[in-house]
Amino acid sequence: MASFHEDQAAGLRRLFRRAPPAVVAVHGTGHHGPQSTTALACRLARGALRVLMLDELGDGSVSPDGQPRLELLHALDGRVAPADLCLSLAPGVDRVAVATTALTLPLLDDTRRARLVSVLESLHRHAGFVLVRAGHGPRPSALVEAAPRQLVLAEASGRGATEAYAAIKRLAAMGAGSVMVAVARARGRQDAASFFENLEALVRRHVGVPLVWLGEMERDDLGQALAASGPASGPREASLAFLRWLANLGARPLVGADVVGGRP
Repeated sequence: MASFHEDQAAGLRRLFRRAPPAVVAVHGTGHHGPQSTTALACRLARGALRVLMLDELGDGSVSPDGQPRLELLHALDGRVAPADLCLSLAPGVDRVAVATTALTLPLLDDTRRARLVSVLESLHRHAGFVLVRAGHGPRPSALVEAAPRQLVLAEASGRGATEAYAAIKRLAAMGAGSVMVAVARARGRQDAASFFENLEALVRRHVGVPLVWLGEMERDDLGQALAASGPASGPREASLAFLRWLANLGARPLVGADVVGGRP
């Protein structure tokens, strides 16, 4: 008889193995980091692919109309339908608040983690892209670490460069083999290219993680690049590493590179 963890891993494998959706953790930086991530989601949705944003920013307690806002955890007891978690940000873009989920995911028992996977599987079913809008904690959350692709959306400003460098250092510490970078709010192609070259040189000297240039958020088709790009060993291998790790979240501490379960 198959074990519980094997059954759970099979469900997660179905969730992250199919393409689409392309699952990407987005680290927005600069004065307009959250807005840039939303703008990216809207641009991706123009390609006729629905975008699901799992949003770690904010507490998710109140919606713009003043009504209580549901969080992903509210669906775990089965009394809230997955579709009721979604807030439409723009045509083709739905947001689900996951700030509390990101904090409590490592503490969930096996039953609740299995339910979480089931809810996510339902939410992902009609999405072409799933963006995890990363929070600003001292280390990446379980949801961010789970994503096969990591994108730093770097604002072309001093603050954007500082926060992009800090985000890349956090990703390097978690074991990321490479990090994708796109530039937002640049004055033009030359400004964006210069910004990336300076960031790459700094990271090469002090961090050592390869950066993958995707282009400018406002001018380039990042959708095609995001769908095609992934870890060197391929998204399936990265997903399987995530599955082994998530299945044991409650069994061992989340410390250092061990939490990524062999992520390249």
